[in-house]
Amino acid sequence: MASVKLTKVKKIYDNKVVAVHDFDLEIKDKEFVVFVGPSGCGKSTTLRMVAGLEDISEGTVEIDGEVVNDLQPKDRGIAMVFQNYALYPHMTVYDNIAFSLRLSKTPEDVVYEKVTKAAEVLGITEYLTRKPRALSGGQRQRVAIGRAMVRDSKVFLMDEPLSNLDAKLRNQMRAEIILLRQKLNTTFIYVTHDQTEAMTLGDRIVIMKDGYIMQVGTPAEVFDMPNNLFVAGFIGAPQMNFINTELLCENGKYYVTPFGVKLPVEGEKAELLAKKNVKSGKIVLGVRPEHITLAKGNEAAIPCSLLVNEMMGSELHLHVSTEDETALIVRVPTINLSTEERSSLVNGHKLSVTFEGKAMHFFDPNTEANLLV
Repeated sequence: MASVKLTKVKKIYDNKVVAVHDFDLEIKDKEFVVFVGPSGCGKSTTLRMVAGLEDISEGTVEIDGEVVNDLQPKDRGIAMVFQNYALYPHMTVYDNIAFSLRLSKTPEDVVYEKVTKAAEVLGITEYLTRKPRALSGGQRQRVAIGRAMVRDSKVFLMDEPLSNLDAKLRNQMRAEIILLRQKLNTTFIYVTHDQTEAMTLGDRIVIMKDGYIMQVGTPAEVFDMPNNLFVAGFIGAPQMNFINTELLCENGKYYVTPFGVKLPVEGEKAELLAKKNVKSGKIVLGVRPEHITLAKGNEAAIPCSLLVNEMMGSELHLHVSTEDETALIVRVPTINLSTEERSSLVNGHKLSVTFEGKAMHFFDPNTEANLLV
């Protein structure tokens, strides 16, 4: 088991393009950290620098207190699981898992013990004599994980291991990775572009954009208190609604005025605004779709027209347009709606929405920073 420390790590390619800028992060022993962000943000490049598959232009990478910049991948005490599985097609599952052990001249009885134990943990014992082409995508990914498991590595690196699987298999494999982590009890660094994977798997999440770290925190921290507009929009599905409006401070109380409707800011958010002495002015107001409710007889409500009704099973995703044609998304649990109410939610239907002050997020329109951070 090992900690990992990246200090001022930078990656500059030959064409002078900087892929990763001054990356600073300490990962504790046995911690599961997820790098997440859109394509091209530098998350896989950072992982590959930890693995030794990419040269480090500047800065240092330490594993278990040792600087590994000049060490070969095989000498870093890491095991890596790739997006494309990287299995040998002419070998059986058993031989694929055993390959690295045999390469290091491990006695065959030890090879057998480790391979069969890994196969048992991953539920692939019955496939040990098969070739990869006879396996499903999920089974191949288990083989790739098994090959990494038997190396007894200090750090597990996983580069978008589930991106080639369909939605049902991804859900299943997410649960299996959580269980595997509990059994292995080792340090994990996991790369994904899928924020659902990041939120469900990580002890901490590193959110990246254009080679920079935007925020590091627990899933709850980045969801409840995003550092900026990018993080707020990236974490959460559907993404947070953003509204250009005014924040008012009157007699020590705060209000927002979206679409000409005056709504009070309440609870902890109001206390934080007062503590930080935030003044009246223009803001970008953020409200998550699940925190917007259909108004019933509420005077402080925002009139809208329904554009699209997406039936998601236990909830509806209502795409609505306000009177000034601002688009919003509202998540509505179906259990709270009568059959008549559900049938009335068709294109063009007039409705009103509202949201509570405790559900609001406040961003500076110029810097895009969260005013409460």
